Amino acid sequence: MARLRIGSRGSQLALWQSHHISDLLRARGHEVELEIIKTTGDKITDVALAKVGTKGMFTKEIEEALSENRVDLAVHSLKDLPTELSPEFEIAAITSREAPNDVFCSVHFAGIEDLPLGAIVGTSSLRRQAQLKAVRPDLQIHPLRGNVDTRLRKLEAGEYAAIILAAAGLNRLGKNQLVRQVIPVEIMTPAAGQGALGIEIRRGDASTRGFLEFLDDASARATTTCERALLNKLGGGCQVPIGAYATSIKGEINLHGLVAHPGGTKILRETRVGTDPVRLGSEVGDVLLSRGGDAILEEVYGEGFALPQQP
Repeated sequence: MARLRIGSRGSQLALWQSHHISDLLRARGHEVELEIIKTTGDKITDVALAKVGTKGMFTKEIEEALSENRVDLAVHSLKDLPTELSPEFEIAAITSREAPNDVFCSVHFAGIEDLPLGAIVGTSSLRRQAQLKAVRPDLQIHPLRGNVDTRLRKLEAGEYAAIILAAAGLNRLGKNQLVRQVIPVEIMTPAAGQGALGIEIRRGDASTRGFLEFLDDASARATTTCERALLNKLGGGCQVPIGAYATSIKGEINLHGLVAHPGGTKILRETRVGTDPVRLGSEVGDVLLSRGGDAILEEVYGEGFALPQQP
């Protein structure tokens, strides 16, 4: 069997994800080593992600390690991977998906509607902010950075009445104690790829791709490919107010897409069904742009949120 080197961020969640993949590979007889790599997103902790303005902020340094042959594969939260990879890389596997929903976490309140007038909610995601403001325009949205434990500690310390996190990360870490509401996707559309892991390798590395083939989930690949095609059509990264959620039943994909103004004053949603993931994602993206999504995104960038650049 092979000796495989995995590149990973050093956060608690990233390490859980990498150890999970390591365990599955070791069960197949492979020898696995883990290299922890600090990324741009890990180094910048005092600025809202939407204002950093760098696509690949959680992947660039890991891809450099791949390119330099210091690691053989990288385990990413798929939502962190830019929709357009450099030609020298490929996604060898997309794992079966955890719950894609966002969740409402609070010490004292049962859900979004139970928050008092003007309550402080923590999130650094423009996508989450926009959808929160659409249903509760009175809420105060304050930035929230740090790993999962840090965010939960800030909530418990009373800095926020509630915070919004991804269900997948909390489920993986077993830290669901403060989850009060799983937010329906009709109220808060997730980020493209949320809940799935993407395993990246050097393009053309057939042996490593073969070792990882058993991890690739056909349904997760179809749905997340569709979501990422929508995101790509809209020209957005994971920090802009764009949501995408697809489901697949018997080869038919249902895609729900969203573009929103950060203030929640305008929310565009579009749902369509198709069989070709890339075509469907592009079609829904085109419809959202034609309905005013282009103007929303231009305004977002014009208000000081940096236009993300490809790495």
